[in-house]
Amino acid sequence: MVVKPDFPVVTARLLLRPFTPDDLDALHSWESRPDVARYLYWEARTREESRVALERKVASTWPRAVGESLVLAVQRRDTGQVIGDVHVEWLHEEWRQGEVGFVFHPDHGGRGYAAEAAEVVLRLGFTALGLHRIIGRCDVRNTASSRLMERLGMRKEAHFRHNDIFKGEWGEELVYAMLEDEL
Repeated sequence: MVVKPDFPVVTARLLLRPFTPDDLDALHSWESRPDVARYLYWEARTREESRVALERKVASTWPRAVGESLVLAVQRRDTGQVIGDVHVEWLHEEWRQGEVGFVFHPDHGGRGYAAEAAEVVLRLGFTALGLHRIIGRCDVRNTASSRLMERLGMRKEAHFRHNDIFKGEWGEELVYAMLEDEL
């Protein structure tokens, strides 16, 4: 049974909530950075590109069909600053599969915010969306993401070599996963 939670979801240091149009400056502050886009399928974004991305995030408040995502802004409780986003995408209905993702402003790295937020979105994927298995993927060079997935208790299931052309060169991808009874 799928049960939509009340937002915001409150943790010790964070609020996780749907994006609003007022989040453009915060979103653009990390999406415009080449170091953030390095391991993503898009380049550093212009303000207009961030605005378009924000419109999609604002519209992604609750997945109703396969291919849709729950996308949440991650806001620090102490400062009110939006520092990143987390999402869980509904991949397959019958097999109850999903995929977790996260992007954070580097100025807030190394303090455990991403782990705190990603743990919440994993829990929501399993409990609120009723998923059985959630994967996470990252470029093999993105050691921060792979370490985060390992800290979350996700197990490495695959290392794909030359599985796609990523920004003009062969890419390598790690795939992690967690089952609902492993959270």
